[in-house]
Amino acid sequence: MQRKILLDEKDIPRSWYNIAADMPHLPAPPLHPATLKPVGPDDLSPIFPMSLIEQEMSAERWIAIPEEVLEIYSLWRPTPLFRAYSLEKALGTPARIYYKYEGVSPAGSHKPNTAVPQAYYNRKAGVKRLATETGAGQWGSALAFAGRLMGLDVTVYMVKVSYEQKPYRKMAMQTWGAGIHPSPSARTEAGKKVLAADPESPGSLGIAISEAVEDAATHPDTNYALGSVLNHVLLHQSVIGLEAKKQMEIAGDYPDVILAACGGGSNLGGIAFPFLQDRIKGRDLRVVAVEPTSCPTLTRGEFRYDFGDTAGLTPYLMMYTLGHDFVPPGIHAGGLRYHADSPLVCQLYHDGLIEAKACGQTSVFEAGLLFARTEGIIPAPESAHAIRGAIDEALAAREEKKETVILFNLSGHGNFDMAAYDVYLSGKLVDYEYPSELIREALSKLPRIGG
Repeated sequence: MQRKILLDEKDIPRSWYNIAADMPHLPAPPLHPATLKPVGPDDLSPIFPMSLIEQEMSAERWIAIPEEVLEIYSLWRPTPLFRAYSLEKALGTPARIYYKYEGVSPAGSHKPNTAVPQAYYNRKAGVKRLATETGAGQWGSALAFAGRLMGLDVTVYMVKVSYEQKPYRKMAMQTWGAGIHPSPSARTEAGKKVLAADPESPGSLGIAISEAVEDAATHPDTNYALGSVLNHVLLHQSVIGLEAKKQMEIAGDYPDVILAACGGGSNLGGIAFPFLQDRIKGRDLRVVAVEPTSCPTLTRGEFRYDFGDTAGLTPYLMMYTLGHDFVPPGIHAGGLRYHADSPLVCQLYHDGLIEAKACGQTSVFEAGLLFARTEGIIPAPESAHAIRGAIDEALAAREEKKETVILFNLSGHGNFDMAAYDVYLSGKLVDYEYPSELIREALSKLPRIGG
């Protein structure tokens, strides 16, 4: 009985996989909000280095990983693939459950997979400082870590409700030398506008993105870095799935269903896109995005153009969206509190190549607790969404007496999220399903572009 399937450092992928090369339909292009014309490299150059802009717009299937990035990846990559024997036994299921564990990175999540290359390319372009947003703090921690290694200053706008809920993630960022500000803040015009309308605003990823983009656009030595959503981010995360394919081959198995939490789409794309290459070619495979009922982007949003941020500083992106000024409640899975999703993920969902389901946070924490008590790892609240989805699939397999092969991405540990578990264990955690009328109100403010 082999629990861990490990690869050698020489097995770290040498190239990232770009699913744009194999998609039946590419996402509609980003549009400039002033002209409604497709955005070009010059439009993005004020906040991104040209190397990342080229990756963002590339349709090449494979993009080489720089040697310096590979050297840093080797601090934690390849990450282990586990067979969840103890969880299987607790569920009494004939399903075989595997999970790829990204919590072994220095920052405790999958986020350094893109933070390191983004910092690398920005340093090569002569940038001195990076501005970014973070929800639960996983991305902010990762960029603080990467910025320190690359000699870059990092400024993080952390969603205020998470800033207050998760002090240890804030401390981790400070340990790596980043400056952190609760968002909305009075440092930017975008933040001031939100505070003027609602001084008690809990913040959102959309608001924090607005602040970080404004910061980058108004300082010539500063660029913006994003932890999810954009094509180049999901490209970098493909190392997860590329390793997992090798590990599943060693295990002599292939997944029937792959699950991942979905907020912006980075860990879903990371684990699933290399396998979806097989699905597009005709292999039988399901991919399920698991999102919170309080921020149900794919399951209840509309597929249309919207801003990626609250203040309208980004291009229009074609996404499933709840409306860019949608502010979800302060659930403990702060990394999933985003009004939209990656255009790549949204197009694949629109084309029926992936599925989506929404779960309430009490059932998610119930799943996280069962996982911790069987497999030993305390999962981040975001990652526990994938566990909830995997458990549901395993229970369905038990009912059907079917040996389903389940793979999910355990995108990070919950060691800095213990306050959230304390709320759950004390019986104070409540579910929140966002009212349909508030979603309709947010969507009614969006322009109709292209019909």
